[in-house]
Order: sequence, then structure tokens, then C-alpha cells
Amino acid sequence: MKSQITLITALFLSIFILSAQNKQQEVLIIGTMHTVPKIVKNSYKPMLRFAKNYKPEAIFVEAPMAKDSISWEYLKNGWSKGYQNFYKKSSSLQNSFNFNESKFNRIINKHFKDMNDEDLKYLIKSFIYKRDNGNFELYSYLKKHGIKGAKKATRHEDGDLTYKLALFMNHKRVINIDDQQTNKEYHNAWDKCRKEGTKNGNNLANSKLYKKNYNGAIFPAIFRGLGKHTNKRKSLQQLHDMASFSYVVKKTKGCNDGKKYFDERNMRITKNIAQHIVNSKKHRNVVIIGAAHVIGLEKEFKENYPSLKVILMNEY
Repeated sequence: MKSQITLITALFLSIFILSAQNKQQEVLIIGTMHTVPKIVKNSYKPMLRFAKNYKPEAIFVEAPMAKDSISWEYLKNGWSKGYQNFYKKSSSLQNSFNFNESKFNRIINKHFKDMNDEDLKYLIKSFIYKRDNGNFELYSYLKKHGIKGAKKATRHEDGDLTYKLALFMNHKRVINIDDQQTNKEYHNAWDKCRKEGTKNGNNLANSKLYKKNYNGAIFPAIFRGLGKHTNKRKSLQQLHDMASFSYVVKKTKGCNDGKKYFDERNMRITKNIAQHIVNSKKHRNVVIIGAAHVIGLEKEFKENYPSLKVILMNEY
């Protein structure tokens, strides 16, 4: 009898292990609005509830990767004052901070609630030293607001969604996946496309698409449904079309270049995500990124990483 019970137990255990090994890895993509107006300051609350219920094993964020020297070469003097200041602090600390790997690991392995102010200060300095902007922001947020996060809406995806989710899940790190290697060229192409579009109908087509997208969001936004509306496939496609210059009625050099740089950025971001997921073996992964990127990322995943199951927020 004992041998039979042992055999049955071993059989069930082997089936369970095999099932876990064969489980397909998922990528859940949540498109964000970045910063929302004060009148709809609570728009991220329903999105946070959704993300918590998903219970991700890893959280990917739209922040530059620490070792992406090409992006940082641009960002150190680029469009964002925040990234400029962060780069300066990082360069300074790399010459002066006495980073200790053992101390860092000891602190970061604590539960968030057990980290004191000195612990948080050390982690913040360490992430600046490592040029890890996403986690520098996470621990700065934790130090300022505590383990429950900001009481009042910050009106931004990081403060109202990403970092509250990370704290709730006790994720000690978020994963940076952005790529801004050709952002300067993209913005130059954008300006050129806009100048070219004054007489050929392109600017008019863009304006009509923008108004359509904006007007469609008004009613959902009133009832805290802006996040869900933004993640409708129709809305995502409109945002993608505007960002990728797919709206143009006449192709021009500037618009073609802009589309090329946008598509290439999405391709590299997808590669950053996919490589990490495949290496990590984690099954439930959430990507929190500007909504204009979602359609492009979905396309890249399906074409180049078919082993990963791609899910959009509204289709989960």
C-alpha cells in the first residue's frame, strides 16, 4: 500500500513539474497616458487594481537601461532635464562613491517594510552609481512616500501605477527596457515632417486623427475609464499611427525617416524585454509603457518572438 501511495505521489509531482516547465511565458502590455490632467487625476487607480490582480513576476518600465551607453550619450544632453541631472550625478558618484556589493545585496534582500532611512539612502546612491534610473526612482519614491506609496495622486504612471505595483508585489527591482539611441534623429524627422506637411495634407490628416482620439477619450475620462479607453485596440492604433507617421496621405523624406526611427526603437525595446524574459524563465511579465508603443511592440513580439504569449490589457 505504501509503495502504491509513493508511486501515485511521484506521478502527480512529475506531472505538476512538467506542466510548469511547459507553461508558456506571458507578456502583458499596459499602455499608459504618462502624465494625466488634474481633472482626471485618479485615472490610474483602476489600472493599478488590474495590475495587482495579474500578480506579475516581473515589471518592465520605460526607463533607459543602465548599460545602454548609446542612449546615455544622447540623454546626457538630451530632451529630459531629469535624465541630464541623473547622468551628472551618476558620473560624479562613479568617481567618488565607495560601492560595496555585499552591503547592497544585504540591504536589498530585506523586505521593504524593514528598510530604514539609511538603507534607502544607500540603495538610492547605489542605483545612481549603477546608472539605473528606474530603480533610483523607485527607491526615491519609497523613501518619500513609504511602503504604501503616495496618498494623493501623482498623476503619473510611475507614482500611481508602476511603483505602487512594485511595492505591493514586494519586487525589489523594476526592469529598465527603454531605448533612446535615435531619439534625436526621430525628433528631427518629426520637425521635418511637420514642415513638409503644411501644404500636402499631412498636417491636416494628423490634426483630424488627434481630435478624433482626444474627443473619444472625454466621456470615458469623466468616469475614471481613461486607462481602459486608452488600451482599446482602436485607441492604441490611433496613437501608434500618430507616433509612427502612419497617418500621412503623402510620403515625404521627414515622415519616412520618422517612421523608420520609431519602428526601430520599438524593435529594440521588444528585444530588450524578450531577452530578459527568456533568460529569467518567469511566466507572468508586465510591461508598463506609453500607449503609442503598444501596437508596435505587439507586432515585434508576434513576428520575432512567437514563443512568448502577448496579451494587451483590455484583452486579458
